[in-house]
Order: sequence, then C-alpha cells, then structure tokens
Amino acid sequence: MPLTATILDPSQWTPRAVEHEARARAFGEPFVDRRMKGKKHPIEDFLFTYYTQKPGQLYRWHPGMAVVLVGHEARERGTWKFYRSVQTSSGPGYEFDAQAFGQARARAIEFARIILAGTAQRPGNFSCFGLHEWAMAYKSEANGIRHEYLPLRLGAQGTDEVVETHKIRCTHFDAFRFYTPQATDLNEVQPTRETQRDLEQPACLHANMDLYKWAYKLSPAVPSELVMDCFELAWDIRTMDMQASPYDLADWGHDPIRIETPEGKATYVRMQKEFAARADSLRLSLLEIANSLPIPRED
Repeated sequence: MPLTATILDPSQWTPRAVEHEARARAFGEPFVDRRMKGKKHPIEDFLFTYYTQKPGQLYRWHPGMAVVLVGHEARERGTWKFYRSVQTSSGPGYEFDAQAFGQARARAIEFARIILAGTAQRPGNFSCFGLHEWAMAYKSEANGIRHEYLPLRLGAQGTDEVVETHKIRCTHFDAFRFYTPQATDLNEVQPTRETQRDLEQPACLHANMDLYKWAYKLSPAVPSELVMDCFELAWDIRTMDMQASPYDLADWGHDPIRIETPEGKATYVRMQKEFAARADSLRLSLLEIANSLPIPRED
C-alpha cells in the first residue's frame, strides 16, 4: 500500500458510491428501458451505443488512485478487475492496482497521454459550425441518411446546398469516417487514425465528447465523479451537436441551431467555446492521471 494512500471507512465512501450510482442511473435507466421496448432516441442513446461502456459499468463507483476502501461493504472489490487487497490498521482493505493496470493497458495509457497532451497544447478551431453532421447527410438521395427515422430540416437538396456553399474543415477522424463518399474530398483536411495525434484540437465537439471515452478507458484509475463530469459534458455536447445538424428534432422537443444563418453560427460558436472551457479542466485532470500511471519500459 502506498504511504500516501487515503483510507476511507464505509461511512466515508458508501455515500459517494450511492450518490454516483443514482447520478449515473438517471441517464442509463431510460436508455435500458427504451432498448427493452425497441425504441430509439437520436440524442440520448448515443453515449451508450457509440461508446463501448455499458450502463452497468457506468453505475460502478471507483475512488481512483491511492485510495483504500475498508469495511465489509468493500469486500466485493476483491473480485473486481484491477483491484487488490491490502492490510491496514483498520483491517483488510481494497485499492486500485496501478501496477497491474499499467502492465495490461500500457498502449492505451500511452495513446491517451499523446491525445490528451497534444489536444491541450493546440489552438482551437471555432469556425467548423458542426458541418461534419451535414457532410454525413450529403447526397442523401443517393446514400440514404444515418438516422433514417429523422427528417432533414431543409430536405435533401437544401442540405446539399449548405454543404456545397461552406468550407468544411473537420479535424476529427471519428467524425470524418462517417462522411458520405461524395463529401470526403470536400473536407479541407483528410484525417486518418494515424494523424489523429496531430490533428485533435480543443474546440472540436467530438474531441471533447471523447473525454468520456478516455475517462472510462483509464478507469478504475479515474474517480467516478470525474468520469460522470466527462459523461455529462459529452451528453450536453451531443445535444447541441444534433441541434446544429441537418435533422429536424422538433418531435423530440429540440429547436434547431440554424448554422446556415449568421445568427445560428454565432450561437454555435458561443456554445462551442463554453464546452471547450469545460473540457479544458477535465482534459488536464485526465492527463494528470494518465501521466501518473506506471507502465513498463520497453527494452
């Protein structure tokens, strides 16, 4: 057990675990209920279908690094992955096993460090106006649309016109890879998985949503409160991203952000800057955790 470890008894840590689970279930349970009924939601399903962490995994509370949980309630963690048992003056305890995690997840940790640090150091591009979503619906009469149950707010031709009359400069590969074939050459950059480490920038909505991905990929090293902060940021960004998309979400209770107009562009940039400010502190917190994880040296 590290000398700097904090020891928490049940009265200190179980309320945090209960609070976290309630916070996470508020998002996860409606998704599970919809799935059981065969229903979809164009905004609220995204974080559970695009990302790989399942609701049950999100509900589990982790204290993060250098924290030992004691008490009968902690014993189940002896069976949880990347936990180990330790002896304390209060009896047996359980903590995150940083060494085992570093051994098993070295490549993921290294990549997280590269992406998080590189993104934090670059200037943000606040002139993309969410056109990645429009490029994904370009030439829909030939390609169809990703969200087949949602109408296009301006119709197929109106959507195509927005794409053709704007500069498109998406830097995020995981958005770019969903462009329609006719839209890929219209993008001013051609992101790849290999160039992701060079192109990620802190204004990008998708890069900021992906903080949630890095948070759960680094778990259980990441305190669950920080994971949920990243999740809620991603949730809010996804809402705005779809409001600024070409889809009509009136039936879902969302007014459009009309990025094809000057007023809509101004609204988009204002919200984008607010999200970027929230993301900055979360990114640095995740980077600090990633940098503190021990990984084996390559000979």
